[in-house]
Amino acid sequence: MAKKRATRAAATDETDWEPAPVPETDDLAEVTEAARTCTACHLYKRGTQTVFGSGPKHAKLMFLGEQPGDQEDLTGDPFVGPAGKLLDRALAETGIDRTKVYVTNTVKHFKWEPRGKRRIHQKPNAREIAACRPWMEAELRLVQPKLLVCLGSTAAQAIFGSSFRVTKQRGRVLKSPLALRVLATVHPSSLLRQPDEEARAREYALFLADLRAAKAAL
Repeated sequence: MAKKRATRAAATDETDWEPAPVPETDDLAEVTEAARTCTACHLYKRGTQTVFGSGPKHAKLMFLGEQPGDQEDLTGDPFVGPAGKLLDRALAETGIDRTKVYVTNTVKHFKWEPRGKRRIHQKPNAREIAACRPWMEAELRLVQPKLLVCLGSTAAQAIFGSSFRVTKQRGRVLKSPLALRVLATVHPSSLLRQPDEEARAREYALFLADLRAAKAAL
């Protein structure tokens, strides 16, 4: 299918954004390549690179997180940092093959603030999420997963709206206009922020239960 790519001026500040110019194509590789030069919002100026989704085009299961972190920004691959390693562990424990799922994020550039020599994650705002939304919608359209798993509130609210609460509706298979079957759970990074080992074990067990529900829904 012929491509038709819109020409847009680069965003210059935090209030300047436009919907990402997704090419009109059914080729996921072409969409991935187009995202590398996205300047729809100002985050492209701070991130090392676009971190697009990864996995089989027709994966039955898709995971949608918030945004890439420090290690993802450096490598260009989603979910390879501490949260990604925890997700890998949980997938292995629930019998889900990571190589057969598609993993991506709502926002494709790393938003951060400096703290000494470290780059600390900042939550993306509504404008940044809106600018990146066409990439997420393209991934859903092209992969067409049988089940979408939203990791955390940013991802879940991108699918269901700002009133959605993961704490109240986690682990249930729901419907949305963007995906016929959706299950929301916490982001694995939230498990790493628990105050003590007991809390981490408790929340990890709940996370595993949500993943088992996702596997059963397939």
